[in-house]
Amino acid sequence: MADPCPSYRIRAARPDDRPATYRVCLETGDAGRDGTSLFQDDPEALGRFYVGPYLQFEPRLALVLEDDTGVCGYALAVLDSRPFYRRFEEEWLTELRRQFPEPSGDPTTWTPARKMHWEYHHPSIHLPKPYAHYPSHLHIDLMPRAQGHRLGVRMMDILLGELRRLGSPGVHLAMHPGNHRALHFYGKLGFTELIRTGAGDSATLYLGLRFAA
Repeated sequence: MADPCPSYRIRAARPDDRPATYRVCLETGDAGRDGTSLFQDDPEALGRFYVGPYLQFEPRLALVLEDDTGVCGYALAVLDSRPFYRRFEEEWLTELRRQFPEPSGDPTTWTPARKMHWEYHHPSIHLPKPYAHYPSHLHIDLMPRAQGHRLGVRMMDILLGELRRLGSPGVHLAMHPGNHRALHFYGKLGFTELIRTGAGDSATLYLGLRFAA
């Protein structure tokens, strides 16, 4: 897990990276754009769901990107999604549900953070089929200042190499179909569309990549 260039460093994530990685999640949380203005009532709402459990349950496959300013990206992977999501549901979400009661009332009046709190109680988890082909999953987010330097490609190469080394036959990821830049990025890495679920703001596109035997 080496350094790709002098001004940026890729390293294994540490427990004390949690606040910084939550900030990256927030600043890329509006379909790749800065979501800070949308989550003013709870800036960590996204990070608790999309970053925290990976740092907790699969730290060996958690990378951060940093520059002289601080952490500006992360790449997170899971070797086997089923046991990960089991722990996510039984351990991680159980605690979040204690801290954040399920929202009530008219959902059209909820803030994005309140909608995220609802997601803590009703997570939409989909495992693309055939599961045996794509049991691993990953996701990556980079702040704008870290984009355009092929750092995302480097981080993905490291994670995909680790998954291969650990014996994974393939990996999937979930993304918002409106994030065209991300779709182009994953396509260049060899990911192909598996399935689309939902519609509108809740639409999700699943992509997959099989490793050569």
